[in-house]
Amino acid sequence: MADLKRRARVVVVGDLIVDVVLAPATQMLPGTDVPGRVMLRQGGSATTTARWLGRNGARVALVAAVGRDTAGRALVRTIAGDGVTPRVVRVAGHSTGRVGVLVAPGGERSFVQDRGAALQLAPEHLRPEWFASADLVHIPTYSLLDHPLGDAGRRAAELARAAGALVTVDLSSSGPLLALGREAAVAVVTGARPDLLFAAGSEASALVTTDEELLDLAPIVVLKRGPGGVTVLWHDGAGTGRFEVPARAMGAPDTTGAGDAFDAGFILGWLTARAAGASIETALRRGAVSGNRLAARHLLEPRKELAFG
Repeated sequence: MADLKRRARVVVVGDLIVDVVLAPATQMLPGTDVPGRVMLRQGGSATTTARWLGRNGARVALVAAVGRDTAGRALVRTIAGDGVTPRVVRVAGHSTGRVGVLVAPGGERSFVQDRGAALQLAPEHLRPEWFASADLVHIPTYSLLDHPLGDAGRRAAELARAAGALVTVDLSSSGPLLALGREAAVAVVTGARPDLLFAAGSEASALVTTDEELLDLAPIVVLKRGPGGVTVLWHDGAGTGRFEVPARAMGAPDTTGAGDAFDAGFILGWLTARAAGASIETALRRGAVSGNRLAARHLLEPRKELAFG
């Protein structure tokens, strides 16, 4: 499988941060302690996608910003170990970003963001040669928000277009996006002119009333429904299509990053099938199957803690 995908060239733009994971073994109780696990892990939607791309044979680069600190150096070593080329800016005066992840018993997650240096990636940090040979540039909507990071995300989409690369956008999380208001959120997404949009069901319903309305944002939409599988919609000169691909329920205690791993698998399967001359529907089906496969692997594999030494 990796041999077929080895020539895919992908650039991912976004957060390279530390996840501080709190996984209580029982329900939290106010004012007292409960047993559980506290872990420091590589975090960031963009980074998880990039690492799964690298681990499966893609030629992938991650464009991101970290602080000039131990955590930033540890994160760069971690992604390089998975075959990701770091295009990482080290920003003075800002700590490497952190996200607190509270994983409740049963797997539901809540997040507290302190993205620090990640928000300081700016358009002037991006070099056109990083994008010149890319087949695809992947941008989570986290990278289209805030300033100057949002400006850098939009610049990355422009550089992708200039290089003839495809652009994919993942809605990532409805909270930060919808904080702008629905109309502004739609403008953020359409401003990147994505060729393909990834969205979870809750994110999609926050923006539109029906699945088909998402095709106003991108000509191809991939709806991730967790254990409910995947819905793929597209619109081209021949009309509009839709199909469903089921997923196997995993019952994982921590689903953090599974959607990002899905994105990596989908991108690899889709690019490989396109390069082989497959029809649009066949290429999208291969992407969905490949995405489900990598999401399952992500859920099954033990998560390594970040090594600072």
